[in-house]
Amino acid sequence: MSAPVTTVRTGTSAARTARFVLGKASGMIIVLLVVSALTYAVFVLLPADPAQLACGRPCTPERLEAARGYMGLDLPSWKQYLLFLGGIFAGRTFGSGATAIDCAAPCLGYSFRLNESVTDLITSRLPVTFSIAIGAAVLWLVVGVAAGVVAAIKRGTVIDRAVMIGAIAGVSAPSYLVGLLGILLFGFTLNMVPVSGYVAFTESPLDWAWHLVLPWTVLAILMAAVYARLTRAQMLDVMGSDFIRTARAKGLTEQRVITRHALRNVMIPVITLFGLDLGGLLGGAVITEKVFSMPGLGALLLDAVGNFDLPVLVGVTLFSAAVIIVANFLVDLVYGVLDPRARA
Repeated sequence: MSAPVTTVRTGTSAARTARFVLGKASGMIIVLLVVSALTYAVFVLLPADPAQLACGRPCTPERLEAARGYMGLDLPSWKQYLLFLGGIFAGRTFGSGATAIDCAAPCLGYSFRLNESVTDLITSRLPVTFSIAIGAAVLWLVVGVAAGVVAAIKRGTVIDRAVMIGAIAGVSAPSYLVGLLGILLFGFTLNMVPVSGYVAFTESPLDWAWHLVLPWTVLAILMAAVYARLTRAQMLDVMGSDFIRTARAKGLTEQRVITRHALRNVMIPVITLFGLDLGGLLGGAVITEKVFSMPGLGALLLDAVGNFDLPVLVGVTLFSAAVIIVANFLVDLVYGVLDPRARA
């Protein structure tokens, strides 16, 4: 008689998980639509006219009107937004006849200044930003969590104080200052690592990693400080819980208590923060890319701001927002795995 009960419970658990995933996915899609509308509205309502910028000088009223028609700016704002959304799913064509420009799906706009679709611009810069973000994220997660756990275990000792002083220094230091100091010390003074440029992983994995060592380290120093403080606080809270005392009373070793019981609960808020930080960094490490002359999404965004390239501004901003939203969605899924109560 136990088998049917097990089957019912398994089916109920699967249904609860499916509802949890579908609910989060639906919420993510709604948020993406709202963010896309707000992002597009903000840049459309700016006083700058992309057609005027593309028309150049001299720009007669006739040429300006032709440029607006070619770029689709002569339509009402709501129609422009619908065309923008349609371009993401089905592609879009600017102009007509022999001078028409086809922007294949997913089309996030077209930069008439650079004569390239925004999607292609993002795709070409994404490997740089992705390389910086992933390497730095692994470093700061491992170093930060390990430092926080050690500081909590050694609470009140010299090690604990040293970790907390280092964490305060890391949180307080501006990223551009740490980057410039790293370049000055390890690049120019000691001549140990490259201070600028990017080598694709496909060209040389060793050179790829060597050129990214300094950016990874700079970002890891800054972010690991936050994770060390968070992990230490969570560890101290969890280690005083009843279930930890119960685990110790059962005769489990301290190492097993920490790794199997304490860390599982500590990692829930840490993973939540990690997903959001990584998502934000994948949207463009603006300051780091600028300091180390890396041609990533952050550099593309700064260039678009300097030249007021509105299609690129809209596309990169929307892409960055989408990455953060998707990262938040994945964090919710991981949270549901770590804590089944979240799926209820």
